[in-house]
Amino acid sequence: MTDSKYIDVIYSAEKKPFTTYLKKLINQLVKRFNLNSNSSVLELGCGRGEFLNEFTNLGMKGFGVDLSNFAENFCKNAEIKVADITKESLPYPDNFFDIVYSKSFIEHFYYPEELFKEAYRVLKPSGIFINLTPEWKYIYISFYEDFTHRTPFTKKSLHDIYLVSGFKDVKVVSFKQLPILWSNNFFIKNLFKFLSEMTRIFMPDYFRLKFKWIRFSKEIMLLSFGIK
Repeated sequence: MTDSKYIDVIYSAEKKPFTTYLKKLINQLVKRFNLNSNSSVLELGCGRGEFLNEFTNLGMKGFGVDLSNFAENFCKNAEIKVADITKESLPYPDNFFDIVYSKSFIEHFYYPEELFKEAYRVLKPSGIFINLTPEWKYIYISFYEDFTHRTPFTKKSLHDIYLVSGFKDVKVVSFKQLPILWSNNFFIKNLFKFLSEMTRIFMPDYFRLKFKWIRFSKEIMLLSFGIK
């Protein structure tokens, strides 16, 4: 969960300006999971609201929950609610959403299993929970550079927490935040996949924060989803 001071300091528009990546990622997820444009989507820890905004731009009904209403400044077409879900339930009824989504969020909790149970509760039957979280195997060097990080995940631990929370058809894959790797062109996709892997292996970590290509070749995410 992110309060407004955390966003102001760590995720200010000056330090981390909005980019076209936001739209590319959400479009990739919509295509990958065949998400319906008529869906209702809840973003957990919506922060600045930039990803939720892209869902609403595609026609979805957007809802966000966070420690602050900061997202209202940017995401005008979604309902934003303030709640501390480490202490209270999500402020929505059972079986309410088609999609629950979070990015770089579940790792901020000491007891993320409680969050998964809540996501399961508010999803409609056959609804899906989509997560993006750092993959500990590749990001252990930098994971605690964010002082609010609490629980790291591996493929197995993330897969298991879905199952224990009641989800089925769970899938967890490694995911690089480099849109060129999502290309439909087989040659381009595999060429840059190879170059990114060589970067991850051989490029000194010193350059990680200086170049996005290097950073996102090294800091691999876990992309996961499960069906209620």
